[in-house]
Amino acid sequence: MKKILLPVITLLAAALAFQSCKKTKKVEVVRAINIRGLFTLTGSGSTLGKTSSAAIQLAAEDVNKYLAAKGVPYSIGVNVNDTRHTADLAVAHFKQAKADGISFIIGPQSSSELAALKPLADQSKIIVISQSSTAGSLAIAGDAIFRFCPSDKIEGAASANTIYKSGKKGLVTVALDDAGNKGLQTSVGNAFTAKGGVVSAVTPYAVTTTDYSAVVADIKAKVADLSATYGADKVAVYLASFDEGVEIFKLAANEPSLAGVKWYGGDGSVLSAAFTGNAAAADFAIATGFSSPSLGLPASFAAKYQPIIDKIKEKTGLEADAFALAAYDAVWAIAYTIEANNGDISDFEKLKSSFVEQANSHQGISGSDALDEAGDRATGTFDYFGIVKSGATYNWVKVGTSED
Repeated sequence: MKKILLPVITLLAAALAFQSCKKTKKVEVVRAINIRGLFTLTGSGSTLGKTSSAAIQLAAEDVNKYLAAKGVPYSIGVNVNDTRHTADLAVAHFKQAKADGISFIIGPQSSSELAALKPLADQSKIIVISQSSTAGSLAIAGDAIFRFCPSDKIEGAASANTIYKSGKKGLVTVALDDAGNKGLQTSVGNAFTAKGGVVSAVTPYAVTTTDYSAVVADIKAKVADLSATYGADKVAVYLASFDEGVEIFKLAANEPSLAGVKWYGGDGSVLSAAFTGNAAAADFAIATGFSSPSLGLPASFAAKYQPIIDKIKEKTGLEADAFALAAYDAVWAIAYTIEANNGDISDFEKLKSSFVEQANSHQGISGSDALDEAGDRATGTFDYFGIVKSGATYNWVKVGTSED
């Protein structure tokens, strides 16, 4: 009996070993091509930073399913650094990304951060895609910086048109002294003036400002001057800020003349949890009909973007806007670029040219990613969001569009 079993056992062992070898040969080593996110996860601007971070993580999961189905020997990896909305940190994280051999960066959010790392980007052979920088000063053809949102000229013109169409004749403009917000202040002011309105601009306040009483006093004086000419119902205030706008609202709430005119905001405040998290600021926003623009989402794309918005809400507890969804789209544009080059990312000029081709032909969840000659999103409409109170809770809700 033992004589019979021994060869059988030997054959079985050999067969198992053979099957094991066959399985081992089928497993391919997957090379991860990493994308670095530079977002604001703490402090002012963290609402967009957190939703953008969640967006690119979800995009990586979806892309990797797509690549696995294709059977390619590479995948996408993402990780995120917190820039805290500061140029110095953005630069430091960019340098580390270069040292780590990163070829693609999504972010940073603000134009001041992007402007600070632009000289490095031009030298480093890294493709940089910001989901929310709007400064016209960064609309430069031929560089390696791309923006999946329109420049301030498009947003500013849309905001000015909305304000003028509402019957306003006088506009006080206020802005944080950084590239993006200052650019919006200029763009809105120029467009409003071109329509026949009168603009009174407050000198941009420093990023280091902690006491906003002088800023509010200047706004009050300018509102009084314009109201004397046109009447308060024909005057509005445009504020291009980040979360520090809450401090301006808290002070302005104590000024009846400022609570008696309509206020508008730039994209830096839209859907900010800081505004809904402060009762005084939120109440002032409601009293003045304050609204801020986000890149518009085409209704025809709802079936594509709504599931992602819902997943981001599950991850972060925050509402994602089109700027965060543009970060999701950026991951896919990168993936298609890598695929078009068969996983080879060594030729930077070829990679950059391919990225433009893929972006121009890509319909993302936020709409068309087609770029203009400067590498910015070529077109865009805007959705306006305002604050409402439900019980003891404040929430952002869509209140209109730039096409209304």
